[in-house]
Amino acid sequence: MSFFSLGQSAQIDIVLNDAETRKKAEHKTEDGKKDKYFLFYDGDTVSGKVNITVKNPGKRLDHQGIKIEFIGQIELYYDRGNNFEFVSLVKDLAQPGELMQSRTFDFEFTNVEKPYEAYTGQNVKLRYFLRVTVSRRLNDISKEMEIVVHTLSMCPELNSSIKMEVGIKDCLHIEFEYNKSKYHLKDVIVGKIYFLLVRIKLRHMEINIIKREMTGTGTNVYHENDTIAKYEIMDGAPVRGESIPIRLFLAGYEITPTVRDINKKYSVRYYLNLVLIDEEERCYFKQQEITLWRRGDVVRKSMFHQAAIASQRFECSSSDDKALAHAQATEQ
Repeated sequence: MSFFSLGQSAQIDIVLNDAETRKKAEHKTEDGKKDKYFLFYDGDTVSGKVNITVKNPGKRLDHQGIKIEFIGQIELYYDRGNNFEFVSLVKDLAQPGELMQSRTFDFEFTNVEKPYEAYTGQNVKLRYFLRVTVSRRLNDISKEMEIVVHTLSMCPELNSSIKMEVGIKDCLHIEFEYNKSKYHLKDVIVGKIYFLLVRIKLRHMEINIIKREMTGTGTNVYHENDTIAKYEIMDGAPVRGESIPIRLFLAGYEITPTVRDINKKYSVRYYLNLVLIDEEERCYFKQQEITLWRRGDVVRKSMFHQAAIASQRFECSSSDDKALAHAQATEQ
């Protein structure tokens, strides 16, 4: 429940019809803090009431109309004056006139398309919000309510393992493999490192998860790398023939789904970065891109689509559930 004062004359209150039962999700704000917002998915109906409470009944509040909008917007921080709206729906609540007493207006945006996940990055923000506007002759007064949208996906049909090599001729030869290349946000990265040739003294080895955000087009392109996680594989010198298992749980880290070329405004991609450091502080590394996706328990599509998802979910769970028990417990 949120309020905004219209001078000294009235307050606006936006209340969702299912506010008591709708789930909330944590979402990072632009200043890096976290807050909880009502959670929606693609195709969900957004409905509720707008309460305008007149503080001084009998005193006239003139207006040029009252409306509510549902907006999906992309904002590039380097170009804040040119926000791009990819969803823009409007409902008129009242024609021009006057308010002498408090009023309540119903609104409903049915089966709203919400194609992208809400995202707050280092150079870009994708947000969804409701905005109520009371148009007035001298200045418009508006109130916004932010919501969060998550995009849900099915288990990928093709999800091949990753096999790579790191080598220095006649000095070092390492092979490493991961069980797959696409992971949901509560998944577990399972892999193994094989030391086939070790003629240099390694001191430290770790795996990093790197998020790479690319925003803008043309001459205004910005790249930001952020190390999301660091996982130490070993601390000490390995020997030839040794192997080290990897088991990295994603549930404990702040990650979002992989997105590519959202409205030609931005992309977010993730990489596994294997880092080796020898006793002379020389650094060797190898990167491999992975795909992250959000798994959902409910998919709001047709009955046929739901049946297909159920089949896919069964196939995934039969091979992954034991390995993911810890991650799923964290999610719950």
